[in-house]
Amino acid sequence: MITTLLSCFLAMGAVLHASASGGSTLDYQAATVCPDSYGPVISKPGVDPAQVRPITETVERHAAAHGFGTPTVSLFSKLVPDVGFGDGKSGETFTVRLAYRDGGTGHLALEQGSATPGFWAGRNLTGYAGLEPGDRATGAGTGRFQVTGVYTDLYNPAPRWWCSVQDLAVQNRLVDHIATGSVLFATDRASFDEATRDHAGLERLTITFPTPPPATLAEAEDNLRRAQALLADVRQDLSDTGLGDALLSVPFARSTELAQQAQGTVAWSILPLAALSVGVGLAGTATVGLQWYHRRRAQVRLHSARGHGSLAVGLLAAAELGLAVTAGGVAGALLARLTLPLYAPPGRFGAGTELAGAAAAAGVLLVSLVVLVAVVAVRTHREFALGLTAPRRRKRLLAFLPWELLTAGVALLGWSRLPRYGDIAASDPVPETHPLALIYPVAVVLTVGIVTARLAWWALVSSHRLRWWSRPAVQWAVRRLAHGRAPATGVLVVAVLAVGTLAVGSSIAAGQQTALATKSGIFVGAQSRTDVENAVGRGETALPEQVRSTSTVVGTFDAGEAGTVLVIDPETFAEAAYVEHLPREELDRLLDRLGTTSDGTVAAIRVGAAAETATTSLGEVRAAGAIDVAPMLGAKRGYLVSRTALDPERIDQVPQWAVLSTLPVEQVGAALREAAVVHMNAVDRDTALDALPFYVVEWTFSFVTLLGVILGVAAALSLLIAVEVRRRQNTLSGALAMRMGLRPRSLWASHLTELGAVALTAVSVGLVCGLTVAAVSVPRFDPARWLPPSSELPALTPLVATVAGCGTAVVAVACWIAVRSVRTAHIAELLRD
Repeated sequence: MITTLLSCFLAMGAVLHASASGGSTLDYQAATVCPDSYGPVISKPGVDPAQVRPITETVERHAAAHGFGTPTVSLFSKLVPDVGFGDGKSGETFTVRLAYRDGGTGHLALEQGSATPGFWAGRNLTGYAGLEPGDRATGAGTGRFQVTGVYTDLYNPAPRWWCSVQDLAVQNRLVDHIATGSVLFATDRASFDEATRDHAGLERLTITFPTPPPATLAEAEDNLRRAQALLADVRQDLSDTGLGDALLSVPFARSTELAQQAQGTVAWSILPLAALSVGVGLAGTATVGLQWYHRRRAQVRLHSARGHGSLAVGLLAAAELGLAVTAGGVAGALLARLTLPLYAPPGRFGAGTELAGAAAAAGVLLVSLVVLVAVVAVRTHREFALGLTAPRRRKRLLAFLPWELLTAGVALLGWSRLPRYGDIAASDPVPETHPLALIYPVAVVLTVGIVTARLAWWALVSSHRLRWWSRPAVQWAVRRLAHGRAPATGVLVVAVLAVGTLAVGSSIAAGQQTALATKSGIFVGAQSRTDVENAVGRGETALPEQVRSTSTVVGTFDAGEAGTVLVIDPETFAEAAYVEHLPREELDRLLDRLGTTSDGTVAAIRVGAAAETATTSLGEVRAAGAIDVAPMLGAKRGYLVSRTALDPERIDQVPQWAVLSTLPVEQVGAALREAAVVHMNAVDRDTALDALPFYVVEWTFSFVTLLGVILGVAAALSLLIAVEVRRRQNTLSGALAMRMGLRPRSLWASHLTELGAVALTAVSVGLVCGLTVAAVSVPRFDPARWLPPSSELPALTPLVATVAGCGTAVVAVACWIAVRSVRTAHIAELLRD
C-alpha cells in the first residue's frame, strides 16, 4: 500500500507541480505589471476631441461581444499655458493639464471641496495660486471651468491604479527642461468635454479594461485570444469609419508567454526525474510481489501441483494485494493534491490539471498491478512450471551492463548544456536552457549510486574470504549481507539516490533563495534607495525624523579609471545599508579606520580590483582595507570614504546623493514629501531584479527535494521489506545461535553492523556526492551571474543532522524488528515450516 502510495503520489504531484509553476508565474507577473495590462489596451495620441466618443462607442460595442466589461476611458489634454484662477485674484498664470479618467476622483484624496461637476486642483497648485473651491479658471483654451475641490497631489511611484497613465497623471517636478504643469482632474466626463471642446487635439486617449488577473494559464490564454479578437474588430471598424489608426496592444501577452515558458521548463525538467522515481516505486512493487511469493510459497506449490498456471497464481497475488495496492494509489493521489502547498509553487492550476494528474496516477496504479502479477507469475513459472530438475538459465546480462556509463553520459550531456544558463548581460525572465541541464545533478548522483552498488556487490561476492571469527557479530553480519547481496545493493542504490537527490535539491533551491536576497540587496544597497537633492548630502537639510534612525546618506562620485567613490557616514552605514554578506566585526574594524591619515591622504575601503592608492578630485585615497563586494557598487572598482574625512568644499563636488534605508520605498518617499525634500528614482529590493528566473530554478529543484524525500521513504521501506523477506531464515539462524550461547547484545550488534553498514554507506556517499554536485552547480545555475556575489551553498548543518537522524531511526527500527522476531521465535515451528 505504501509503495503504491509513493508512486501515485509522484505521478500526480509532478503534473500538479508543473501546472502550478505556470500559475505562480502569472501571479508574479500580475504583481509586477500594470493592472490595466491584464486586458487589451487602446491608445490614440493626438486624438481630436470630436473623435473620442465614436472611438469609445466602437470599443464598448465590441467589448461586450468578446466578453469584456465596461472599459475605463482616460483623457488628457495637451498642456494649457497662461491659465489664471479666481478672476485675477492672484495676478499669476499657470500651465496646467486637464484630465479625466472613469472613476479617477474615487482614487484621489479629497482635502477640500466636493465632487460636484467641475475640476479638482492639486494641493501644490492651490497653494501657489491661492485659489479655493468655487474659483473659476480663465485663459485661452480652458472654456472657463470651475474648481470644485482640492486633492492631494500624485507622486511617483503613483498608486498602481494610475500606472497606465502615470506619465500624464503625475506632474513632472524634476526635469526642468521638459514642459509640464499641474494636473486638474475633471469630476465628470461632461466637464472635461466642455473644457476641451475648442482644443485642436488631446494629448492622449487611453482605453483599458478592469480585468481581473488570470490565475491559471488556461485563463490567460483565453483572455489573450479574446483580447486579440477584440482588437482586430476595433482596428477594422476604425479603419472603415475613417477614425484613423490607434495603438492596439495586449501587454499581458508577454506575461502569458513567460508563464508558458516557465511551465514548460519546469515540466520537462522534472519529467525524467518523476519517471525515474516512479520506476523505483515499481521496483518496490516487484519486491512486494517477491515478499508475497515467499510468504505463500507453500500455497503456490499446492496450486501448481493442482495444475493452476503461473498467470493464475499471479492473479491470486493481485486478488490478495489488489485492495491494498488500489487503496494506496488512491491515497497517494489524494495526498498529492492535499499537500500541494507544501511542495509546489504557490500558484493555481487549470481545471483539467487535476484530471490529468488523476489519469497519470491511475496509469501508475494499473502498471503497479501488472508488475505485481508479472513478478509472481514469472517466479512461479521458473520454480514450478519448468520443473524442479530443469536447468535454470539465469541470464544476468542486465546485472553486467554498464548502466553507470549511460547515466554518466546523461550527466555529461547536461553539463555541456549548462554553461548557457545564466550567460547573459542581464537577468532574462526565463533563461532558455535544455531540460538535461537541470537534471544533470541527479544523473551524477545516480551514477555514483550505481558505481557504489557495483563495488558493494563485488565486495560482498568476495566477502567469503573474510575470516573475522574473533568478532562473531561482525562475521555473521557480513555473511548475512553476502547471502542477501541483491536486496542489499538495491537498497543501497535507492538510499544513495535519495540522500544525494535531497542534498542537491534542497541546496540548489535554498541557494537560489539566498542569491536573490543577496543580489537584490547589493544592487539596491539597502531595502530601498532614493536619490535626494544635494542639500541633504551637504548636511544643509536634515532627514525627516521618521526615517533618520533607519537610514544613511550616501554620495556617489565617478573617479574615472580609479572607479566609483562612495561617500558614506560610518556611524549609520552599517546599520542601514545591506551588509549581511560581510562579516560584521571585520566591517566595523574597517569603518573605524576611515579618516584622514597623517600625510593628508584619505583613508578608504578598497572594493573589487581597485588599486591600493588613487588620485581623485576629492584627494588622494589610500586603502586601509578591502572588501570584494560593496552595497551599490557590487564588485566594481571603487572606494568607500568617510564624509567626515572630507571638508565642505570637497563634499560640494559630490554630484549625487541617495538615502539608503531599511524601510520600504513608500514610507521613505512619504516622509521625504512631507518634509518637502526633493527626491527621485526610488527603487527597492522587491522590484529591483526580475525574480522569475530565480523562481524557475527554485521550483524545479523544490520538486527534486520532494523526490529525495519520497525516495528516502522508499529506501526505508525497501530496507524494512528486505528484513521482512528474509525474516524466516534470519529468525531461524538467530534463534539457533542464541540457543548456542549468543548474547542479546551481540545479536543487536550483529544486526546494527549489517543494517548500519548499508545506511552509513548510503548516507555518507549520498551526502558527499550530493553536496559536492550542489557546490559546483549552485553558481552555474545562477541566472544573474553578471551581478555579484556568486551563489553559494546554504548552511549544511540542518540537512546533515536531519539525514543522519532519519537514517539512525530507520536502522534502529529495522534492527528492533529483526531482533524481536528472533527473541520471540519458536524453533520447533520454524523447523517444521
